[in-house]
Amino acid sequence: MKSNNLLVKFLIWRIKHIPNKNFILILSGVIGIVTGFAAVTLKTSVHYIQDFLTSSFDIKYANYLYIGYPLVGILLTLFIAKYFFGEKLGHGITNILYAISKKSGIIGKTKIYSRMITSALTVGLGGSVGLEAPVIVTGSAIGSNIGTLMHLNYKRRILLIGCGAAGAISAIFNSPIAGVIFSIEIILAEVTIAAFIPLLMASVCGALVSLLLLGDNVMFYFELTDPLSASDIPFYILLGILCGLGSVYFTRATYKIEDLVNKIKNDVSKAIIGGMALGLIVFVFPPIYGEGYSTIKTLLAGHDTEILNSSPFFQQIDNTLFLIIFMIGVALVKPVASALTVGAGGSGGLFAPSLFLGGMAGYLYAKITNLFMGTTLISTSNFTLVGMCGLMSGVLHAPLTAIFLIAEITSGYTLFVPLMLVSAIAYSTSSYFETYSVYTKKLIETGDLIPHDKDRQVLSLIHISKMIEKDLLKIHPDATLGDLVDLVRISKRNIFPVVDEEARLVGIVTLDDIRELMFDEESRKSIYVKSLMHNPPESVSSYESMLSVMGKFEKTGAWNLPVIDDEKYVGFVSKSRIFNAYRKKLIRQHSEYVS
Repeated sequence: MKSNNLLVKFLIWRIKHIPNKNFILILSGVIGIVTGFAAVTLKTSVHYIQDFLTSSFDIKYANYLYIGYPLVGILLTLFIAKYFFGEKLGHGITNILYAISKKSGIIGKTKIYSRMITSALTVGLGGSVGLEAPVIVTGSAIGSNIGTLMHLNYKRRILLIGCGAAGAISAIFNSPIAGVIFSIEIILAEVTIAAFIPLLMASVCGALVSLLLLGDNVMFYFELTDPLSASDIPFYILLGILCGLGSVYFTRATYKIEDLVNKIKNDVSKAIIGGMALGLIVFVFPPIYGEGYSTIKTLLAGHDTEILNSSPFFQQIDNTLFLIIFMIGVALVKPVASALTVGAGGSGGLFAPSLFLGGMAGYLYAKITNLFMGTTLISTSNFTLVGMCGLMSGVLHAPLTAIFLIAEITSGYTLFVPLMLVSAIAYSTSSYFETYSVYTKKLIETGDLIPHDKDRQVLSLIHISKMIEKDLLKIHPDATLGDLVDLVRISKRNIFPVVDEEARLVGIVTLDDIRELMFDEESRKSIYVKSLMHNPPESVSSYESMLSVMGKFEKTGAWNLPVIDDEKYVGFVSKSRIFNAYRKKLIRQHSEYVS
């Protein structure tokens, strides 16, 4: 109680002395700093766990613990998420988008730390996913809860969620520009100049924390050594197409495997089967273990044979063709392993797997091209990096984020032209086959997210349960016209729902239906309501989306439709009331921009 009083006093003082614009800027900096610490903590924890578990492995022998580690990690994650946090994990960024779309940007407090703990276990024990999404969820949850605590409105709360996401990406990769653009492309539907500044502040603060605590030892860093040649452009165009097709494979494979795993209804059985399958994949293809950034760094350093040596089954084989086949196998299996990790109950994201597959695709493309030409025609390191950009652009549908991320982690803009080219081609190719990104696909298909349509977005914020009108006077089908006339005298409405003794709507009567009969004394006694009533053109449910309801209004041309839940009459909903609510929502959204 005392803490609540202090908070109230602070909020009153803040309103008097700190303008909204400055207050949001302060909060964005705090969110960026806290998220930066979260990113550093998670990265350090995961790498410590992985070193502790695998440092004693002898690559000359088959390490059967590779089979057990992912299974243990997923089981522990499932147990902690279910019994300690009461959460079902899934895709973190998808959950954030759902919270923004359907929960007014309110994210549970437990998500501030739950994804940190569960992803550390999942990835540390070999789960083939990334740490970016868990940190983004953490940062977004911090932003949401601070916004709620400070009694900020919907728009400002969503902006702080975006600040958390920007700070997360910035801290993980030490890439402040990519952090801001990711937030704009993926998290926020629209951004004004006033809202852009807090994103910059959060992103810079996240990067500074990461730089202060980790120095250059960030998640991924590479210094370009090979120059860009104009003669490489045709090869980059082909790489863009390859990355686009690879993005389609990644997205479809991910959802296909997750759908197969989700057919197992028991959570423990799902975790055991998925964890064992993942363990077997990691046992045969050790580069699949964890995020995979170490493998990409190995390729960039030109030590591709070390990838083959990581497997005890193939390390004695000194054959370039077999190495290529092995790497193709690793690339094709990576999306399967990632989907198994998430689908079985693990915690992690698809950000890192998309970069991994892109790096492998770019390297293989350059390696095969050089092998076919019989000379070092194109740079394997440059094409590895650009391939990462292409796959990320196609899978996440975030081309600008992909471009600036790779540009920033290479500390220069030498590859900026091919990054732009490949990103654009990959995005266009992927979009041709998959309209939506891996994060938004299911949300849009279920109607839980409305992209790029202001009218539909505003309508989705209106809940039909709050639009139901219950002041219409009901009448029984066996009542006489005289009984109905008595209701007309006291009613303010011209629609009368006909409801039986089991509360079921059997028809409706309007004032127009009885206007010519209601003054005839004989008709009042001899005519019954059931002979006057007619069926409504359509009915709706209070659980229906507003978009579906408006579709029924448009189809029928009606202005009022009955609401039926579980075959029981609830009330009526009117188009005019929905339009009025829509207008108020639109005005409120415009007024809630940060000033």
